[in-house]
Amino acid sequence: QEVPGNPQNGRILFEKHCANCHGEKGAGHGPDTKFLTVQPANFHSLESRSKTDEELMTVITYGAVFSPMHGWANRLTENERWDVLRYIRLLAPFNPIATLHPFPGSHG
Repeated sequence: QEVPGNPQNGRILFEKHCANCHGEKGAGHGPDTKFLTVQPANFHSLESRSKTDEELMTVITYGAVFSPMHGWANRLTENERWDVLRYIRLLAPFNPIATLHPFPGSHG
């Protein structure tokens, strides 16, 4: 089964739309974070890496509750959102084992 998304295009979109909050490497330390009370996701965390593609796509599309992360459904096409997701997976690959061993303080 072919995985949707083009990571090269995703990188361009990520740098344009996401890096100001999530940082160039996806660690959640972009230049705009100093203005936020809720910090952006760190894609390298076990919590983020254990999310399925469908879970990440839902957040990219609709945003996250109680978070400055807004949805991109009206700003990026579905294909562009898959491109961004593919690039995020290059920065921090999916790690399903993380879901088997929750880290202290997690509520998942």
